[in-house]
Amino acid sequence: MRLPAIPPADLDPERLVFYEEMRAGIAKGFDAFRSVDEAGALIGPWNASLHYPQVGKASWALTLAIGGMGQLPSRVKEVAILVVGGYYKAAYEIYAHTAVAERSGIPLAQISALIANIKPSDLGAEEAVAFDVAYALCRGGPLSEATWQLANATFGAVETAQLVYLVAIYAFVSMCLNGFDVPVPTSASPSPDPDEAAGTSKRD
Repeated sequence: MRLPAIPPADLDPERLVFYEEMRAGIAKGFDAFRSVDEAGALIGPWNASLHYPQVGKASWALTLAIGGMGQLPSRVKEVAILVVGGYYKAAYEIYAHTAVAERSGIPLAQISALIANIKPSDLGAEEAVAFDVAYALCRGGPLSEATWQLANATFGAVETAQLVYLVAIYAFVSMCLNGFDVPVPTSASPSPDPDEAAGTSKRD
């Protein structure tokens, strides 16, 4: 790990506000895996965002904007994310979204194939299109007109754009995770309660 985790007590006021904003967002959609350490410090891509908030705030805002664009089903999003994480061999992304995909009901055999960038034969129709889009974009060049039209017919225009942006933001996240050599946490259990991690009690 090239960027040490920053305990909340060591954050300056500006970073502490950003830390709390990310913790709140993580709690809403990323509670299937560990996102903080025992001291309450953010790990994964969020630690890098705290080290370099001028980029971290922009990438966090983009993540929220993409998430709010459309109504892609959870399993569709996780198929695309696993393809991206597997393509870039981003360990933390694979760890985290394996957990999210399992919670979304995707079988382990499919998860394993998606990480290997192999299209499972038993994917649902929407999930199969998500695989095709993510797989093609990861390999570079323009998305074919046939795949673009199929995605639009399957999801609609806004959700197809959301899928394209989703692949792009997770490619960015994967490269950052690899560049900063972000490890998989030693414990595979979800993150501790935010108040407990900070050393406080909900009863206070």
